[in-house]
Amino acid sequence: MKIRGAVLERIAAPVPFAESAPITICELDLAEPGPGELLVRIEAAGLCHSDLSVVDGNRVRPVPMLLGHEAAGRVEAVGPGDGDIAVGQRVVMTFLPRCGECAGCASEGRTPCGPGSLANNAGELLNGGRRLRRDGAEVHHHLGVSAFATHAVVDRRSVVPVDDDVPLEVAAVLGCAVLTGGGALLNSAKPGPGDRIMVVGLGGVGMAAVLVGVSLGREVIAVDTVAEKLTLATELGAAAVHTPGELADRGIQAEVVIEAAGNIPAFETAVAATAAGGTTVTVGLPAPDARASISPLTLVAQGRTIVGSYLGSAVPARDIPEYVRMWRAGRLPVERLVSAHIGLDRINHAMDELAAGHALRQIIVFD
Repeated sequence: MKIRGAVLERIAAPVPFAESAPITICELDLAEPGPGELLVRIEAAGLCHSDLSVVDGNRVRPVPMLLGHEAAGRVEAVGPGDGDIAVGQRVVMTFLPRCGECAGCASEGRTPCGPGSLANNAGELLNGGRRLRRDGAEVHHHLGVSAFATHAVVDRRSVVPVDDDVPLEVAAVLGCAVLTGGGALLNSAKPGPGDRIMVVGLGGVGMAAVLVGVSLGREVIAVDTVAEKLTLATELGAAAVHTPGELADRGIQAEVVIEAAGNIPAFETAVAATAAGGTTVTVGLPAPDARASISPLTLVAQGRTIVGSYLGSAVPARDIPEYVRMWRAGRLPVERLVSAHIGLDRINHAMDELAAGHALRQIIVFD
């Protein structure tokens, strides 16, 4: 079938992207879903730093690539074979499929699925190969989803079904921002009674961590350099907000610190702000060659821990239904993470907004 989507033509194009236009909106051919696959009509897709990291070259991926990994849509066709998802079902897309058989899948989310990671790096679906073509040539998938398009063919293991009462933008944001930020707390940090929570970096993922921390009834300290984000964190229930400089000047620390900015200054700030006996959880994605400076002595002498958390160490099929229950109960107003609704044609400009730190979650909406 013919679809319309946003294809990244080259990585590390000069900024502003609105002028260099590394992403083009074009017509593509999408194959029918194979065994264990679904055809999904995309209804809403969120822009995330994981998309930006491919555009700016921090994450080198094969191009041309149809971008987008955080989305929600409705199933329009099911591939051959028995399946548990019917046509018409609303689904949340998740960017790390789990094969269910490898050592990573046996870790209960602590480590990624091996075959899923290999497929993502190659720009393929979990069952192998690509379902996208343009002018007869293959186009790579982004993280098994490629949601910046009118339709996508995905592996069944890349989606989680949700009920129709979950709004489109809420469903989309659950698939990455909430899984990653919330999971950093619930799955990786596992705060104990009375532990204070600090979040360094208030993008979509960081602000989701703030929301989940508040939902736990904990004291949450929010940290960023952007005044507007600190204001929103206060509105969402953060007990205190600070700039990174204020943390050092006032000696402010917490038992659990989530780093969600994806840069070295933020990581070093998070480590320094972790109290004795506490845990630093890092979920940001800095450049592969980035290096941080920390003192191993403080880790030993103060009994501190640093934990990496990819996709919030989540098992999407387990965790997304729990976040939906929290949203229904009014404890997790994730719709507050949405900073703008845009059309697909604004994608290059939207990447500039994301890079400048002006946006939490810009949601692409489709007619």
